[in-house]
Amino acid sequence: MTTPVHQHGPEELCSAGLELYGRALREGLVPEQEAAAAPCLLRAGLLRPDLDDTRWLRPVAPALALPRLLRGIAEDIARRRQAEALLAEAFEPFMGLGTAHTDPTEAAGITLLSGSAPIDDAIRQAMLRSSDEVLTIQPGGKRPVPSLALAFTKEQEILARGARMRTLYQHTSRHDPAVLAHYELLDGDVEVRTLDEVPERLIVLDREIAFIPANPDRTIAVEVRHRPLVTYLATTFDRLWPLATPMYPRAVQQPALNGITPRQRAIAALLVEGRTDAVIAERLGMNIRTAREHIAKLASTFGSESRAQLGYLIGRSGILEQEG
Repeated sequence: MTTPVHQHGPEELCSAGLELYGRALREGLVPEQEAAAAPCLLRAGLLRPDLDDTRWLRPVAPALALPRLLRGIAEDIARRRQAEALLAEAFEPFMGLGTAHTDPTEAAGITLLSGSAPIDDAIRQAMLRSSDEVLTIQPGGKRPVPSLALAFTKEQEILARGARMRTLYQHTSRHDPAVLAHYELLDGDVEVRTLDEVPERLIVLDREIAFIPANPDRTIAVEVRHRPLVTYLATTFDRLWPLATPMYPRAVQQPALNGITPRQRAIAALLVEGRTDAVIAERLGMNIRTAREHIAKLASTFGSESRAQLGYLIGRSGILEQEG
């Protein structure tokens, strides 16, 4: 029958070895073949062959063995500290070099994701581990139906775990039946609100992880796990939320003021800033043709014959100072 050998580190003593050493101290001798199951005793010098009969092993007194073992550990620590000091000294000339060329995504809590598939997979994996809260900002106009369908499964899974979901859209999405139908199909604690202007796309999960785009076409994203940054992004969302108009589950319509609709007031504010038609359309999530139609209506309402005059008349009217 083969005696089992206990596998462990060279500086460790296994339970079988300690038991055999204790018996050797009590009895004075143990058979040499029994030490085969605990070779750590021989490596540590706790058992030595008996001078009269090498088939037997005698224990070394603990008062002698322990200091020797500790001295070996101390010497090893000293060698490691010396190696540590030499390594630090070797790297000293390099510590001030290369910082301009290092990858900023290597910072703690920041990961760069490239490509739609890796981005979607990272978001899905993060949502699978989340169960408390989802905050999202969706800029632009209508969302493509395939995009909504892809989001549905991820959102329903996290809602089923009891999470709360709050989403901010631009006002143009209020006229998109696909968006409304999407949220009507979701089962859970869901609220949707809209603003004239929102920041770039944002997803915050459980206030612990966030995703933001890193380029205009959103083919590169940043996964943020740096707690202060995630907290900042979530707080920004919290500041925008009370300013937004409810869309789901109960829609609230913004009232017109002096015949000027909320959408026209938003356009009027940008006109006063001197923004072009293209910039206005982009910031408000509409196509440029729709923006120009609203601008034409404003010009008709104020009796303006030029763009410069329209900006002047809007400013003088005081409509931008009135509360919505």
